Amino acid sequence: MLAIVIGILLCKRESGKYGIKFEQIIDLAIYLIPISIISARLYYVAFSYQNYIHNPIEILNLRSGGLAIYGGIIGGLITCMVYSKIKKISLLDILDYIVPYVALGQCIGRWGNFINVEAYGSETTSFLRMGIIENGLYKEVHPTFLYESICTLAIFILLTLLKNKRKYKGQITAIYLLAYSFVRIFIEGLRTDSLMFYNLRVSQILSIIIFVIMCSILAYKKIKRKNS
Repeated sequence: MLAIVIGILLCKRESGKYGIKFEQIIDLAIYLIPISIISARLYYVAFSYQNYIHNPIEILNLRSGGLAIYGGIIGGLITCMVYSKIKKISLLDILDYIVPYVALGQCIGRWGNFINVEAYGSETTSFLRMGIIENGLYKEVHPTFLYESICTLAIFILLTLLKNKRKYKGQITAIYLLAYSFVRIFIEGLRTDSLMFYNLRVSQILSIIIFVIMCSILAYKKIKRKNS
């Protein structure tokens, strides 16, 4: 909730950017926030169905954990697509407007993982290790929530520096997806609670796909601009 409030307040300061008014962002947020939470939950449940198949009512028990950021991003993207279509405004302008604050929201939100003692990594002797109690045993692990919080803060700063230098619609969004997917490829490999599809880490595979696609798009755009 803190991440949402801060993101909205910062969005207000940018009213009019890319032709998007703050009132439109508030209107979008009414749908975007709940739909993103629901889709984050459904994404998690879809890849953890074995935990819910015999007790489906637990799907509604958000207090037990289980929200996946990629599910939230997918749900948020679909919501933005529908909203921009209905309101007849540019989807890429909306996305470029809000993605820096999505990154900041991830930075803040990851600290919820620390409070809940979740989303940590494998055991390590690294100087950044974090001590936890798991099943009554003390262990020192990679604080992967911290790694991602620091990286998404860096992404937020990068996007903030670039947003006034945008060369084409969608550039800020593409850079966000490129940077976050790159970070997630490595961090996901350290986590012990990854959503799995057979023996594959779902978020890691999705990150690789997104990274390759965004690299291709940004390279194509650069070549096109150079030749124009």
